[in-house]
Amino acid sequence: MSKKKKVVVTTSQNKSDQTAAPKARYTQKTTRPSVPKEEMLFGRKNYIWMVSGIGLIVLGLILMIGGAMPDENTWDPDLIYSWRRITLAPVLILTGFVFQIVAIFKK
Repeated sequence: MSKKKKVVVTTSQNKSDQTAAPKARYTQKTTRPSVPKEEMLFGRKNYIWMVSGIGLIVLGLILMIGGAMPDENTWDPDLIYSWRRITLAPVLILTGFVFQIVAIFKK
């Protein structure tokens, strides 16, 4: 017939065994070869200057875009040679390039 299995539990009566430190689990540290930390070429402020310079250049180019004449047979010089296209847009573009130069050389 079937035999019953006996389970035997043993405990250590020695107090030194109970207070001993538990065995370490697999805590093997893998050491990676030290790779020198690469610094960014520019800092955060430099990138802010660059983005604002690009924004000024794009804004200047948008302001310089020519529009269509109201009538195809007539040419209106006031639309082409307006203050916005002749003065404001180039000044914004040059200011954007100055921002780019400052962003590159500023440390």
